[in-house]
Amino acid sequence: MHDLTTGSIPKHILRLAAPLALGMVFQTLYYLVDLFFVARLGDVAIAGVSAAGNLQFVVLAMTQVLGVGTMVLISHAAGRKDRADANVVFNQSLLIAAVAAVFTLAGGYAVSGWYMGVIGADEATARAGLAYLHWFLPALGLQFALVAMGSALRGTGIAKPTMIVQMLSVLLNAVLAPILIAGWLTGRPLGVAGAGLASTIAVSASVLALLGYFVRYEKFVGWDTSLMRFDPAVWRRILRIGGPAGAEFAFMFVSMAVIYWIIADFGSAAQAGFGIGSRVMQAIFLPAMAIAFAAAPIAGQNIAAQKPERAREAFNKAVLMGSALMATLSVLCFWRPGLLVQAFSSDAAVAAVATEYLTIIAWTFVAGGFNFTCSGMFQAIGNTVPSLMSSAARVVMFVVPALWLSRLDGFGLRELWILSVFTGLLQAAFSYWLLLRVTPVFRAARAS
Repeated sequence: MHDLTTGSIPKHILRLAAPLALGMVFQTLYYLVDLFFVARLGDVAIAGVSAAGNLQFVVLAMTQVLGVGTMVLISHAAGRKDRADANVVFNQSLLIAAVAAVFTLAGGYAVSGWYMGVIGADEATARAGLAYLHWFLPALGLQFALVAMGSALRGTGIAKPTMIVQMLSVLLNAVLAPILIAGWLTGRPLGVAGAGLASTIAVSASVLALLGYFVRYEKFVGWDTSLMRFDPAVWRRILRIGGPAGAEFAFMFVSMAVIYWIIADFGSAAQAGFGIGSRVMQAIFLPAMAIAFAAAPIAGQNIAAQKPERAREAFNKAVLMGSALMATLSVLCFWRPGLLVQAFSSDAAVAAVATEYLTIIAWTFVAGGFNFTCSGMFQAIGNTVPSLMSSAARVVMFVVPALWLSRLDGFGLRELWILSVFTGLLQAAFSYWLLLRVTPVFRAARAS
């Protein structure tokens, strides 16, 4: 365990954020590696895998319930130096992960056909997405175990082991993807199904590797089967904090699903272009997310240790670092957005959609990073409801006008992207207002 209640706050942020950013980059590369090789199969394959990959937001929402609840409770236990409580929380989180994985597989296989039929631009796109999902769903189910273990380490101030495991698993995925998708060496190409299978094998290897780290090296929290009996009180503690955080990502899924549904009338090229642009945007946000994710356990440990001034410093420093990074990345998107999408498609129509999307959406990068930092502070105090309120407000502000605009004559994709920018800026302002109004630590800061 790293004690985050003493020492330089900026150094703590950088020490945690660097491996977190690398880990998230490698995590994102699971999808981008698949997308790179799938792109060679054509626009229909890209559109199908992109639309199917949107289900990751549903699983991400559920893993956030577990991950945020686990991280916050363990960071608070670490701040109090309460190893016994940290171990109970960790082992109960592993039990939740096992149950959630079973439900993900059962539910995913049950609804995947219906989902792709609704959201696919045409029958071929739906078939491609379904073939990918059938082999990718086990990887989604295993995400719960990865998140539980990674969040426990983050709560104790440790991020490097998770990053190393993610890096190695992505390398494995990169080796398997061309073999399974294109049939390199084997001469038996599996197409989009191979993309899903490659990710499932790689994620399985990462779960085993990270579990091995806990068994062999981790001292503050550890795997203890005697602590894995169902404990409803601990489940309620985890879900009370994590539930609203998970609902935030569920709202992201709703927004993405609405976009895919609206632009289906523009054809598979539009869906493919948006799929590429949105995945690139997610990769761009990783540095800001890493800084916010690093600031959360720092603030959490200090709040539990009765050091609110250090929690406020963590927020201020995270905002400055994140804003500088996101402003730089915004300039890159304004200047040469084509550089970021050309590796994924040579189709001019697909590239045009992706490029226009990135050029416009870049106006939200600084605000988006700020919003992530606000969410991290809500997590640190163990009250994630305000963050959920912020996300819900944005969904309403975006979805209702988007559906109305889509019915107007002359409606185009550009109007949809501009609306997304406008609502993103409003959400950042609302999040900060909530932070000042709802969070005791920041109310104290205003009074002083």
